[in-house]
Amino acid sequence: MASPQLFHGIFSAQWLPVDRDGRLDRASLAAHLAFEKRQGIAGVLALGSTGEFPFFSPAERGAALAVVAELAAPLTLFANITDIRPKVAIELGQRAKRLGYAAVALMPPVFYPVSQADMLAYFLHVAEAVDLPVILYNFPELTGKRIDLATVAAFAERAPMAGIKQSGGEFDYHRPLIQLGREKGFAVFSGSDTRLPEVFGLGASGCIGGLVNIAPDLMVHLYRVCCTQQPGDPSPAFERLKEIGAAVDRLTFPLNVAAGIEARGFATGQPKAVVSPASAAIYRDIVAELREKFRLWGLEPATSAA
Repeated sequence: MASPQLFHGIFSAQWLPVDRDGRLDRASLAAHLAFEKRQGIAGVLALGSTGEFPFFSPAERGAALAVVAELAAPLTLFANITDIRPKVAIELGQRAKRLGYAAVALMPPVFYPVSQADMLAYFLHVAEAVDLPVILYNFPELTGKRIDLATVAAFAERAPMAGIKQSGGEFDYHRPLIQLGREKGFAVFSGSDTRLPEVFGLGASGCIGGLVNIAPDLMVHLYRVCCTQQPGDPSPAFERLKEIGAAVDRLTFPLNVAAGIEARGFATGQPKAVVSPASAAIYRDIVAELREKFRLWGLEPATSAA
């Protein structure tokens, strides 16, 4: 089986703003994507966990894929097509293929328990029907299921595996995944936004992260210095990224990402979930804190991006 293209670089796990009726806010998304593109990101993951895909119906997800494909062009595009219903995942993947997406991402099916053997069967079934390179998406804290190394290896041997996105608290899992990726010819993307120099030092191909929405300039700089031998000092950008991470970690994911985006000067739309007064207060505090940090650091605000 021919190896799919080996992707690399900084990819935005894209935030998707919506209006009060839950419809995608095209104008706000366009402004945000234009800003990210100007900072040099390699591409976009549409409808990932930062994009809050469970809040969208299958039809809304298909429509969102079309809008992102239009607005993010000519960047490399990945589509998260994860769904407990294989039929829905396949339909979304086939739509992504028609829209020109380079790969699809798959998490394990959620809610019900699933064995590693059945998880592999699900991945293979969807991959065969979609006929695009696949990025497995490991985020046990959200799915309740870990994609074990043997399952990753078995999938890579039987399907066009482009990579895996490793998210969540198990940082050391990067090490065997990166080694396996070298053996099987797939990329490893990290979701550990605030540990990029470390993951790049281990040999990760890039990052697909929520904080890319907030500070794509810092993250692209870190990638270029750490991975492409571009001259520069990674330390200032790394320290600033850690400060951003510490600020947003006071609020639950992914609402915390929205706070950072708003602090950078971009409209984030209406919350898709019910937000308590306590969380709304923390949100406002994060926005105020990060706005001041961005001002002191001289980072480009939305007024410059418009």
